[in-house]
Amino acid sequence: MEEMFSHEYIVIGCGATGFGVVRELVKKGKKVLAIDLSKERVEILRDENYDAIVGDATDETLYENIDFSKVSAVLILTSDTNANKRAVEIIRGISKDVFVVARCQSPKLKEEFEQLGADYVVVPSEAMKSKVLEVLRKADTFRKLKKLGKVIENCKVRLGIFTHDNPDPDAISSALALKEIARNYGVDADILYYGDIMHQENRAMVNLLEIEMLKANEVDLSQYDKFAIVDCSKPGVNNSIPPTIKIDIVIDHHPAEEVEAEFVDIRTDVGACATILTEYLKEMKITPSRTLATALFFGIKTETNDFKKNARTADFLASAFLYPFVDHELIEKMEGPAISTETLDVLATAIKNRQIYSSFLISFAGYITNRDVLPQAADFLLRLEGISTVLVFGILKDKVFISARNKDVRINIGEVLKRAFGDVGSAGGHAHAGGAQIPLGIFGDVTDKDALAKLVTEAIKRRFLNALGVEIKE
Repeated sequence: MEEMFSHEYIVIGCGATGFGVVRELVKKGKKVLAIDLSKERVEILRDENYDAIVGDATDETLYENIDFSKVSAVLILTSDTNANKRAVEIIRGISKDVFVVARCQSPKLKEEFEQLGADYVVVPSEAMKSKVLEVLRKADTFRKLKKLGKVIENCKVRLGIFTHDNPDPDAISSALALKEIARNYGVDADILYYGDIMHQENRAMVNLLEIEMLKANEVDLSQYDKFAIVDCSKPGVNNSIPPTIKIDIVIDHHPAEEVEAEFVDIRTDVGACATILTEYLKEMKITPSRTLATALFFGIKTETNDFKKNARTADFLASAFLYPFVDHELIEKMEGPAISTETLDVLATAIKNRQIYSSFLISFAGYITNRDVLPQAADFLLRLEGISTVLVFGILKDKVFISARNKDVRINIGEVLKRAFGDVGSAGGHAHAGGAQIPLGIFGDVTDKDALAKLVTEAIKRRFLNALGVEIKE
């Protein structure tokens, strides 16, 4: 070996795996040196115009003519575990900086290879398992998309896509994505919602992206022959959809039971409904428009609180797919709209009325006109020192609206809210965030607002703390 090799990648062991790696790296324009003990394999590589030499991975003299200062990575991929170990040792003795990828046959040996200096260890059985699971996930998505396509194609007139009441970016973007999917099947669709879009970020999103949405109580629902729900699962649960409406498509990421529809895709292993819809677009090979990509990215980002809460691998992969198409200037504008006077007033009331029990904070935010201010108040109060769980509630017309936030890993706040309020209203959520709605019922007859506030506060406090297992001292 008189020649000095200055390749970017060194691949040692050119069986089926190594040969495939060499081929892919060269396709990407990388300068690769292939090394194998078999003269026959080396000849085949050379015949196909690859740089290749015969060499033994355990022979220290093999590495003397390699300029490791020019090498980005060494991939040790022979099928001989002991030879691979020795190669790692030799290379680490020559260079502490070069990135070393090594193959071993057993997960038990992985730590041993890492202790020898391997930066990344490939275990074929684990790689195969991951690949099989990835393929199965793709197969499951493909099956679901075929079924979804059939349901949409059977829509002869128009599809109505409901969000939950007072929709947030996750719901809005999911509905927009489903509308685009329907368009690809030649079906027209409208996004429908009840309530109001009051949260400043949500209004900014709809206005800046010019998303067309219709108030469901202002349209003739009989013009739609099929309906879908995104980011919630059935009529009457976190929405004002009439119980007489038959839902044909349900796509959600919140836990739900006894959901009936022609197509149901409820995944609790993702942080946002927008992640599910992004996966649909990806598998259908639909390139999202700037508007759609920006909406979906913003939906995932806000739903996972900037990827800090409930964010899963699927959410990061979906965001990575969307990222090249996103208008980041618009994202900045949507994230920084002016705070309304009411939001500031509610926040002040919530701070003033806070009651603390150990690390739990409960606060009555007063009589509100916009329920979207409650999550903002809960997020703010969770930042207080020593507080791990927050519940903020307010009275709007004939209902009590509740928003809760949690950073205690021992508590699933969605389950706590179900235990506390599930029998008197609708409640649920995830480990870190949740909400509930409770009709005022018998309290509605109380005309004195101060008296009503005291009665509701006491009832909410007792139910919530009991569900947490906290004893209230009289």
